[in-house]
Amino acid sequence: MKRTLLLLMVLPGCALFRPGPRPVQAPPEEAARVVFPRDLPAQGLHELSGTLAAAIALAMEDFRPLGAKPHRGATPLEQCLYRREAFNVSTAPGPGGIMFVRFSFSPSNCAEHEREIVLDMGATYAVDVPGARILAVQR
Repeated sequence: MKRTLLLLMVLPGCALFRPGPRPVQAPPEEAARVVFPRDLPAQGLHELSGTLAAAIALAMEDFRPLGAKPHRGATPLEQCLYRREAFNVSTAPGPGGIMFVRFSFSPSNCAEHEREIVLDMGATYAVDVPGARILAVQR
């Protein structure tokens, strides 16, 4: 009886450890229409190291978490600022194996009716990739 009661008290806490939202996947009918190339085209190809990709992913998840939605009544500009693609990304290695990841707002990545000049809407992250953690953020 005591074990059952203890288990019932602990189970709701497990909900706190659920993984974050997963990306939306297209329905199977739409996915079936995608034709993958044998090799990726050389023109426009961007190849990132695993370390760089991991640093960007960690920083982006903190900067603009997957599934984040604008507040009710958000202006068109605010709606754009919630989208990950509204920001350009720059990276550089730092001392001791850390990676710096900078997000810079780019109005050209928003629809014309959402564009405004916004200063200092980005952030720079210091990321410890092997430790899978953010060391510091400069906003």
